[in-house]
Amino acid sequence: MHELSIAQNIIEIVHQSVPADELPDVRAVKLRIGAFAGVVPESLEFCFSALVAETALSNARIQVEHIPFIIQCNTCRQSFSNEHGFVICPNCGGVDTKILSGTELQVDEIELDDVHAEAP
Repeated sequence: MHELSIAQNIIEIVHQSVPADELPDVRAVKLRIGAFAGVVPESLEFCFSALVAETALSNARIQVEHIPFIIQCNTCRQSFSNEHGFVICPNCGGVDTKILSGTELQVDEIELDDVHAEAP
């Protein structure tokens, strides 16, 4: 279950990106997770929630944007999405392909409450 170590790394990123006095204001950590990143989003969410319980980040939740697996054929220049991770072009059968997306695991955004914002 490597999701636990990934959750720990996400928490480290939040601590490096948000001042300590604003950690309780973190509401969401938005992630981009590719279909073939090797991560089970539900397990990651569970691990994250367990690690932040009773900490300054206890109000924070993970929000996942699922990124499809997409390849581009260098022969016919077509792009395709598939659910199986095949890197053979379904259009021309070419094997000279490159992966455009689907392997991402990124912290995209950290969302904070606006509790410190001054009213106009």
